[in-house]
Amino acid sequence: MANTTDPLLEIETQAQPRCFRVIANARAGTVLEAGATSFARRIEAAFAAAGCRADVELVTPRRLQERLRAAVADEAVTTVVAGGDGSINGALPVLVGCKRPVGVLPLGTVNVLGRDLGLTGTLEEQITAICTGEPVAMDLGSVDGRLFHSISGMGFFSLMARQREYARRRFPFSRLVAFLFAATRSILFTRAIRIEMEIAGERRQVEADAVLVTVNQFDGAEWRRNRLDGGEFEVHILDTGGLLSRCKAAFSMLTGGWRNSHNLVSLTGTSVTIIRRDKRRGHVTFDGEVERRASPFTYRLLPGALHVIAARPAEIEPESEPHPAEHMFPS
Repeated sequence: MANTTDPLLEIETQAQPRCFRVIANARAGTVLEAGATSFARRIEAAFAAAGCRADVELVTPRRLQERLRAAVADEAVTTVVAGGDGSINGALPVLVGCKRPVGVLPLGTVNVLGRDLGLTGTLEEQITAICTGEPVAMDLGSVDGRLFHSISGMGFFSLMARQREYARRRFPFSRLVAFLFAATRSILFTRAIRIEMEIAGERRQVEADAVLVTVNQFDGAEWRRNRLDGGEFEVHILDTGGLLSRCKAAFSMLTGGWRNSHNLVSLTGTSVTIIRRDKRRGHVTFDGEVERRASPFTYRLLPGALHVIAARPAEIEPESEPHPAEHMFPS
């Protein structure tokens, strides 16, 4: 059978740039610092420089899911969520239902997921990595239907997240000052929590300064995951040991030797149940977002639940500058 495809139409189709729709948190620090109009123009220019086209929507956190649903429903575009770990967390209920890979443009301070995807450097470099990247499957965690992509914490970590929000309002002129203020108060005023935990068929009762549940294993001072689809939780329990113990733990996290800490116990499993024995309700963080919830907390793993665009391995290079200290205290 003769090929009736119009050659001119084929060339025109091939010449069409890849289209993205960027849904950005209008209240993200990067947006507020640059100004909404300047930020949107910079994003559009960066995508154009990478040979792609982008429509940028700046929305309030309250409208984020609504606009994401509209973007996901449009099969002609690739959806990109622009914001910090908390904004990405808020988008998960919508993104999980997307059958196509989605992009993440990290605009926060910590950017745990962005770094794991190799999206580092300038905004322009990150956008180039998205345009030339490849899809990868990643696991998600769920606590009674509450999704998270990286980290959930109690004790020190939930206090750190609350103190950090307070410090950012009090010291808006400096993220470093805000972080140091929050870290100092958290180390000084963390109170031990009593929990009963079941993981991998093992049940134990502990008194701890902090409990951290991560989707797959983090390592090193940079807190990065080698795999996003490892199919397991890792639970870190920092035994209660007073102020000196917390100071030592903080130092070990900064230096990257935290896995060798004598006060830290790490366990792995595909499901985790945690019951607070000191109080019925307590603060829990999900990717830095703090909620007050009643236990038990039943953690379930959702293997390969989300497909995201990651930088190609050849494009991921070690960062030349050290991470800000805030990176060492994920919450």
